[in-house]
Amino acid sequence: MALDDPRTTELRARIIREKGFLRQIYEAWYRILLDAVPQGDGAILEIGCGGGFLKERRAEIIASEIFPTPGADIVLDARALPFGTDSLKSVLMVDVLHHVPDPAAFLREASRCVRPAGACLMIEPWNTPWARWVYRHLHHEPFEPDGGWTIPSSGPLSGANGALPWILFERDREVFHERFPEWRIARIRPLMPLVYLASGGVSMRSLLPSWVFRALRGVERSVPGFERAAGMFAFVALERLAPDSR
Repeated sequence: MALDDPRTTELRARIIREKGFLRQIYEAWYRILLDAVPQGDGAILEIGCGGGFLKERRAEIIASEIFPTPGADIVLDARALPFGTDSLKSVLMVDVLHHVPDPAAFLREASRCVRPAGACLMIEPWNTPWARWVYRHLHHEPFEPDGGWTIPSSGPLSGANGALPWILFERDREVFHERFPEWRIARIRPLMPLVYLASGGVSMRSLLPSWVFRALRGVERSVPGFERAAGMFAFVALERLAPDSR
């Protein structure tokens, strides 16, 4: 099936749930995201619920996708969010931003919908020397650290630049703050140099049995500087600033 066929997303959902090693990775990502959701009023929106199961961990989440798929509460385009001003306290995304053809349009919409002191929280591919080699040699998606802020809109999954989050929040950080003073990059935490590769992702068999996950994850976290230097993903937290605090 084609990448952009909704049935591909349904198949991936089954793989993620049934593949023990990979499921534990998603569980770890979800804990990171949910622990960072701010307190207070407002709804929580997940953009690109796809094959994941984040809503199972927090039922109040509004799960969305760009096409109809099981588990999605609403179909929407991240560049035109159907929510009122300051109505959300958090936007959550896992492996989504690097598929958005115009991330600046999404960030403008998110800044309108997320209330002050709210957050945009995401797990995205990251650019380190190790990650760059893996993504360019062992992964099907384009990974272009020299790219710009937009990507071809060939399809919701086939259009991608895995380096896009790094471009926005690291390479062009000063430009990001100039264009979006309402957002503060509160945290960037590179993650998981090894475990995702060992899981085989959604395309390959796991290289290791699921019970090895905790030990391998412990090694990644215990070696000083290893995740920062070689992380394949990153947790990125953007804080929505109040107008008088910019």
